Amino acid sequence: MDKSQLIEATAGKAADNGDGHRPTTENVEQVIEALFGTVEHPGSIAEALSRGETVNLGSFGSFHTEGGTAAFRPGRALTEFLQGTTG
Repeated sequence: MDKSQLIEATAGKAADNGDGHRPTTENVEQVIEALFGTVEHPGSIAEALSRGETVNLGSFGSFHTEGGTAAFRPGRALTEFLQGTTG
């Protein structure tokens, strides 16, 4: 899945929340860019990691640094979903 596919999928998933509102792909793209950033403009996650913080996303997982490199540790919900053990 590339960035444009992620944006489309996220907009569609947000529309499935039942309130009849679908965010525009432009809105979703702005949020994704603000969260993950680019080389020229780091996002919220990169900025937190550069300050030595861990970014916890609940049971999805967390981003942290290991030896100067960003790392991701999957959480329980993601792990169970990928293993097919969720209900």
